[in-house]
Amino acid sequence: MFSKKKYIVGLTVFFSALFFLSCKDVVLPKPASQLRLEYPVAKYDQFSNHCPFIFEMNSEAIIKEEKECGFTISYPKMKATIYLTYKPVSGNIVNLLRDAQKLTYEHVIKADDILEQPFLNPKKKVYGMFYKVSGNAATNAQFYVTDSTKHFLTGSVYFYAKPNFDSIMPAAEYIRNDIKRLVETVQWK
Repeated sequence: MFSKKKYIVGLTVFFSALFFLSCKDVVLPKPASQLRLEYPVAKYDQFSNHCPFIFEMNSEAIIKEEKECGFTISYPKMKATIYLTYKPVSGNIVNLLRDAQKLTYEHVIKADDILEQPFLNPKKKVYGMFYKVSGNAATNAQFYVTDSTKHFLTGSVYFYAKPNFDSIMPAAEYIRNDIKRLVETVQWK
């Protein structure tokens, strides 16, 4: 038979062991999460200078003329730039269209998909194409607009980061909306 003293010692050892074993930190897996990027609501201002076109652009962006009627629209917080190039049309519309389309489809190697969205505004004589490039291509959006007789404007966006679409998707979508606004508001002088 057990003595009362052995019984108390046994209970003390049992509870002491239970106490020390239960004091470990419990490791729980963290729930899945995603980075939440929030950008300010876009406000647009009209851009006009000596060039033969005007358009609206995001007031947060910084525009700089690089060469005659060629511009960069920078988004420093997103490390992205839209490159705009203007060329006058003088019987070379077929070549200009071919070059713009060729530039877009050079990204087909890395792109998962290229979605074409035609743009037509007969009232303002602005016709063009917006390309949404999906996947890890160097550019995520390109466009061209023209009146087909005098003016031709192209643009593309590039990020200063390794092209990993999952990482830059929120910024890419934000800038795509700005490009769509730019295309929709182009007017020829």
